[in-house]
Amino acid sequence: QVQLVESGGGLVQAGGSLRLSCAASGRTFSNYAVGWFRQAPGKERDFVASISRSGGNTSHADAVKGRFTISRDNAKNTVYLEMNSLNPEDTAVYYCAARYTISPTYQPTTVSQYGYWGQGTQVTVSS
Repeated sequence: QVQLVESGGGLVQAGGSLRLSCAASGRTFSNYAVGWFRQAPGKERDFVASISRSGGNTSHADAVKGRFTISRDNAKNTVYLEMNSLNPEDTAVYYCAARYTISPTYQPTTVSQYGYWGQGTQVTVSS
């Protein structure tokens, strides 16, 4: 199995930027598609972005398109989420998740498609 650890969260003012990292260990990271999700208090866990095992295919939720970018460095076993133009509605705990796949283009977008999860990192955007 694979273990995931998120980092990079924090408090930022509206309009600011953060870069989240998801570091993986345990198995060959390049065999896993990875996604970012977020969960605000009292709400469901929502899809943010996902990336295929090779990094050649990505998907972003409409709410973050043009502001957030997912990327990965398989040599460093790390997936990143670059977040720009943050607003208070982006406040949530951000989780990364991994799914083993043999497909080079598969990029799951739902919670149920992922089997491995990190512990989450808090992002708070002040107005």
